[in-house]
Amino acid sequence: MFSRDIGIDLGTANVLIHVKGKGIILNEPSVVAMDRNTNRVLAVGEEARKMIGRTPDNIVAIRPLKDGVIADFDVTEVMLKHFIDQLKVKGFMNKPRILICCPTNITSVEQKAIREAAEKSGGKRVYLEEEPKVAAIGAGMDIFQPSGNMVVDIGGGTTDVAVLSMGDIVTSESIKVAGDVFNNDILQYIKRQYKLLIGERTAENIKIEIGTVYKNNRKEEMEIRGRDLVTGLPRVITVHSAEIEQALKESVSLIVEAAKSVLENTPPELSADIIDRGVFLTGGGAMLNGLDQLLAEELKVPVFISESPMDCVALGTGIILDSMDKNSRRK
Repeated sequence: MFSRDIGIDLGTANVLIHVKGKGIILNEPSVVAMDRNTNRVLAVGEEARKMIGRTPDNIVAIRPLKDGVIADFDVTEVMLKHFIDQLKVKGFMNKPRILICCPTNITSVEQKAIREAAEKSGGKRVYLEEEPKVAAIGAGMDIFQPSGNMVVDIGGGTTDVAVLSMGDIVTSESIKVAGDVFNNDILQYIKRQYKLLIGERTAENIKIEIGTVYKNNRKEEMEIRGRDLVTGLPRVITVHSAEIEQALKESVSLIVEAAKSVLENTPPELSADIIDRGVFLTGGGAMLNGLDQLLAEELKVPVFISESPMDCVALGTGIILDSMDKNSRRK
């Protein structure tokens, strides 16, 4: 039995794995539940995510990636090994090649940590690629021509903005403002405004169900439950889309600024191409209501949400693995 090459989108919020010849066959939250007393792994992925904020003191649900990089090496290794074993991609005698994605502007130490975690979890050869480049390929952009393409990849931990041409990044910026920060903004807003304590998962549900970043774009409301900070008792309140727009305003403005900064540093010929082709949004954050309209208004260029924003990086790894094989056959 031969091993199959795999592409991994190692995200702060989710891990997606593309297996060559099969497509994306794993999409799980980047969470590991462990017993503090024995250091035993109790659950990985979706099962562990359900435990966040709902466990006794001896059980802890860990998110081993923070801001797009490895915060806990050992737990990341355990998580990757669990997912790779689940896929049964290792051959009897050989291991798969692994292509793994990382944010732009991460340090060589952080790159080394990602590479080592992938090797220890069962990779024969590990290749690293920059996330916005892979996301652009996965979104169907032809970045190998001498023309400008711009992508804004909003994940769980980082937002990567890049202009690409001739198969490489011309100018880019990576900021640690993305899905997790949005959730925290909502959580803090509810705490300040209503003296109500809610969990991370509730904040995420609010963002998805009624959240918007464009004024008057969404007029919905949602009942949420939490713990009253004054009485300590459970309480139910109703929040509106307009409030979430206010809660997210500051963080979203940082993404707009990063996109403007990248455009300002782009050679004029490539800027002209971007006016024609527009900007593509990828990653889970691309689905945040009104973000495309806000960016189009601020950047003065067309903005499009890619077809399946969550899957772009994983799809891109598959395309790159295929082209690596074609190139090696040509040689």
